Amino acid sequence: MGKLLWLTSLCSAMLLATACAQTSTTATEGSVNISADVWADNWFAFYLGEQLIIEDSVPITTERSFNKESFTFSADYPLVLNIIAKDFKENDTGLEYIGTPRQQMGDGGLIAQFKDAKTGEVIAVSNSDWMCTVIHKAPLDKACENEANPVAGEGTCGFVSLEEPEGWKTSESDKSSWIPATVYSEAQVSPKDGYDQVAWEDSAELIWGNDLETNNTLLCQLVVEAP
Repeated sequence: MGKLLWLTSLCSAMLLATACAQTSTTATEGSVNISADVWADNWFAFYLGEQLIIEDSVPITTERSFNKESFTFSADYPLVLNIIAKDFKENDTGLEYIGTPRQQMGDGGLIAQFKDAKTGEVIAVSNSDWMCTVIHKAPLDKACENEANPVAGEGTCGFVSLEEPEGWKTSESDKSSWIPATVYSEAQVSPKDGYDQVAWEDSAELIWGNDLETNNTLLCQLVVEAP
């Protein structure tokens, strides 16, 4: 490799590493400056109450779109932390790689941590304290995964697809039917691509709905009262 080409490649690699390490800042108001890290398989959007703070920068349609986002925002207590999380699916069968030898159900996973940007004190982490509901579930019968011609809504390939509940991002909305997030191990989720770029707190856990494979879209909320 020529010296100029080598330097160009080295600079490109350094720029890429720098970009990966960057933390974005969202213009919000509040007395506490919060730094956050979120990794998701495959996609997430994070809201403070009803205000969108950040969406995963890697489109969910990207194959193997595992990614982490690091960002800061300001807020006042109580904090209403909301996450929309999605696993990739080609259609309402809930399957991916349809028609290929790799045809399968996908599996999701999410981990997050929020800290006081000034003191480093942990404010919140992903764990079973988060309350969640699944609004897209498929397939309802896992035998759909082995269908030669899977069609959403037919045979074993039934599905449930719901709209987001009205006003769910507020803390006052009825969540009596929501359930605690299910905690999973690294072995179950196999996190990668960005996951290792974060020094996760020991208390931060990988969470999802109660089925990693069929829970394709879920909504989760955690309300953090004043420390």
